[in-house]
Amino acid sequence: MRTDSSPGTLPAREHLPATDAGTPVLDVVIPVYNEEKDLRPCVRRLHEHLTRTFPYAFRITIADNASTDGTPLVAAQLAAQLPGVTDFRLEQKGRGRALATVWSASEAPVLAYMDVDLSTDLNALLPLVAPLISGHSDLAIGSRLARASRVVRGPKREFVSRAYNLILRGSLQARFSDAQCGFKAIRRDVAQVLLPLVEDTGWFFDTELLVLAERAGLRIHEVPVDWVDDPDSTVHIVRTATDDLKGVWRVGRALATGSLPLDRLTRPFGDDPRDRDIQDVPGGLARQLVGFCVVGGLSTLFYLLLYSGFRQFAGSQTANALALLVSAVANTAANRRLTFGVRGRGGAVRHQAQGLVVFAIGLALTSGSLAALNAAGGSPAHSTELAVLIAANLAATVLRFLLFRAWVFPDRGAEQGGATAAAPQAPAASQAPHAPVAPAGVPAVPAVPYRPVPHQPYTSYQTTQIRADEAADPGWRDATLRLQPVHPDDTDPGDLR
Repeated sequence: MRTDSSPGTLPAREHLPATDAGTPVLDVVIPVYNEEKDLRPCVRRLHEHLTRTFPYAFRITIADNASTDGTPLVAAQLAAQLPGVTDFRLEQKGRGRALATVWSASEAPVLAYMDVDLSTDLNALLPLVAPLISGHSDLAIGSRLARASRVVRGPKREFVSRAYNLILRGSLQARFSDAQCGFKAIRRDVAQVLLPLVEDTGWFFDTELLVLAERAGLRIHEVPVDWVDDPDSTVHIVRTATDDLKGVWRVGRALATGSLPLDRLTRPFGDDPRDRDIQDVPGGLARQLVGFCVVGGLSTLFYLLLYSGFRQFAGSQTANALALLVSAVANTAANRRLTFGVRGRGGAVRHQAQGLVVFAIGLALTSGSLAALNAAGGSPAHSTELAVLIAANLAATVLRFLLFRAWVFPDRGAEQGGATAAAPQAPAASQAPHAPVAPAGVPAVPAVPYRPVPHQPYTSYQTTQIRADEAADPGWRDATLRLQPVHPDDTDPGDLR
């Protein structure tokens, strides 16, 4: 695993280091607004469950966002009575604002949140955070729509939830199954980079965070949950759905225009096998070949349709030039985004200009083939013209791939490795208009700019056998947080379900 990094560079994803006795491994945030009735029993139940089942230090943070009832008083009493429980108050409403504020200021390596009603069975909490503690995943979410989930709720909420997730799949190409389940966790190093990009401060916060993480190539772990609907929920379904649809439109437009700097989030957190140096195999070649062939096949069909259309009113040479010009612009744009992974609008004009040079070479090949065909056959049939053009385009395609890979879209990793010092830095949290502000009494965490990690060749590591008495020795500093097994019959006595 890559471990070296320059100052200001995000570390590679690894097993979380052992923490000091006073530092929590897990920080569970409960955002509340006017919840004086449910807050006390829910926090006590969560605290008892974590004390009994979670093998490491934890903290429960009650995030009161502008409550107008007795919620602040109840939160203060719980913080005074229960060890590991803290509270703070924001003077502005917004669940997303509360989560971003606490997560940005927390020093715990794993951050989580759950709704105050505890609709989700708490036995899913340890499976939720375990992949983040081990370093396998970057985010984890509870899913009410997984096959193994057991859910009790009314038909209206069931319809709204499934319809919303279908909208996300159709409009934003989301692959996670449940965006709005109030049961999620994230690694702190991932949150530091993602949170400044999330604009929503309300209920759409979850969805926006997940979409950006997924588009950046981060790993999202899903846990089936047992979930019972809270009949006394204060969530306004119509207003929340309207705000969510506005958020879908905003994020979809930003993704379509390339205004989000997701390129600096691509695989920054861990060792990806696609980044390894394998002898005689250039990095990324196999994936680029597959992407280029797919784009090339679609471009060829598009080109032939254009040629057949232009041929109705123009000569073969003119129709070929027009069809090749239009398809070349589309081909360059598609290969830029899909094959070579270039996001954003930076350098797009230069790439299109270089693509037009490649287009000129392809035009020379196809036009020369048509000229040779006309010289040899006089008036060839339209099907013969298409066959010759297909053969010429195959030759031009091979040349186009080589030029794209070596000239238009060279390996950016090699370029960035030699120019790390000049790499643009991510804006500091204080520069972003939506950057969270640390609550009073909680130390602020400075924003960490992302710079590409210099590529290191993959190496194997020696393993060491550890005796049981050594593993039990508190002086043994294992880099992996060891989890205790949770028995299937370990149920929460406070859960009356």
